[in-house]
Amino acid sequence: MTAPGIRAEAPAEDTDDLDVEEALALVRDAHKETRDDGPHDGSTGRTSDRAARKPGERPAERHRATPWPRAREIAARAARSRARRAPVSVPLGEALGLALAAPLDALTDLPSFDTSAMDGWAVAGPGPWQVREEGVLAGHAQPEPLTDGEAVRIATGARIPTDTTAVLRTEHGRIDAQGRLHTTREMHHGQDIRPRGQECRSGDQLLPVGTLVTPAVLGLAAAAGYDTVTVVPRPRAEVLILGDELLTEGLPHDGLIRDALGPMLPPWLRALGADVIAVHRIGDDARALHKAVTRSAADLIITTGGTASGPVDHVHPVLDRVGADLLVDGVKVRPGHPMLLARTKDHQHLVGLPGNPLAAVSGLLTLAEPLLRTLAAHPAPEPYTLPLRDAAQGHPHDTRLIPVVLRGDHAVPLHYNGPAMLRGIAAADALAVVPPGGARQGEETELLDLPWATAGIGVCFT
Repeated sequence: MTAPGIRAEAPAEDTDDLDVEEALALVRDAHKETRDDGPHDGSTGRTSDRAARKPGERPAERHRATPWPRAREIAARAARSRARRAPVSVPLGEALGLALAAPLDALTDLPSFDTSAMDGWAVAGPGPWQVREEGVLAGHAQPEPLTDGEAVRIATGARIPTDTTAVLRTEHGRIDAQGRLHTTREMHHGQDIRPRGQECRSGDQLLPVGTLVTPAVLGLAAAAGYDTVTVVPRPRAEVLILGDELLTEGLPHDGLIRDALGPMLPPWLRALGADVIAVHRIGDDARALHKAVTRSAADLIITTGGTASGPVDHVHPVLDRVGADLLVDGVKVRPGHPMLLARTKDHQHLVGLPGNPLAAVSGLLTLAEPLLRTLAAHPAPEPYTLPLRDAAQGHPHDTRLIPVVLRGDHAVPLHYNGPAMLRGIAAADALAVVPPGGARQGEETELLDLPWATAGIGVCFT
């Protein structure tokens, strides 16, 4: 069940074939039934949970929390129900890590002319050959044709003279006292010549829409004649740091603590492919939070703390006030269960992270990462498992995310994995997804890689 005025999503039923609007309708019906299970009033039968609560009081978590796998599915699908930002054309140097929004079609034949694959001699007819004095270098105009019995020194990548039979590699040729070239190996016609169009012909599709732009893709695009490519733009993210108790410098004192999320979240979001356009410190000011949410131009707003039901937890009331669709309101995961996902506008979502640092990491990987992945048109990573070297204690009913390091073919659970601790995650390679009840030593367990612990594009922090 959700807070008054906030629309809810994510019913228990399987809605993989439904769009978000259909899922919203189903979940409203589900929550209507749940309200009929409220406490007895002693005379008129059961009353709704909403009627039994005081104004502003949050419903019991067991009525609203979404299973962890389902929450990730909802987050991944949420952005698909609304149009993404229009594709953009960017210079090759700005495209790394983005997804192609248009096919990469060959603008020319590759290679665009017959070229030498090796340093050596271009030869015509059977040997031995008389060697011309001038050589053929890469980047020069078409050389003079060869006649049978002639050879010319040639560099890798240089244009092949007309009527060339083959290229004789430098290490396979020798020149006698009369200046004639002989081969020390058997040759065949066309040897070490890269013919025009060997790799592709003009108009061939080199890469489809959705391909992630890697350094190799940039090289292919450049070779094919591209100066710019059409890509899905980076999702824009804005971070709102909540809490009056947070310090930005110095040692903790007098009940104040250092803000760990302000320094951590922006680079983490960039590692997930987002363009962080702003970071604001809101404190525990409901009006400032409302103003920041309504004025944000980001595709994804991230808030820290304020997602529970305390006296200064303003995220739910602000979402209620702006008429947000609450897609996930609590997740059955430890740490991080008070996290939430809401749609604030047609093209904008808000992920509310818990205030405890490791709980916030849990929320980031549970809700923000799948949503950003969808917005950026990136493919979902292939799930994988490793056996645990040590047993991992679980929660009786919820999934648990535990920092681990990878050692050979095992994952080693780390200590210091409480919701307020960062010591474990700072040393980790991944998070182990421990099912309710825990995992035994040697049990295969799903892992979530951290973006900087894996090879690939995700390690870009700029």
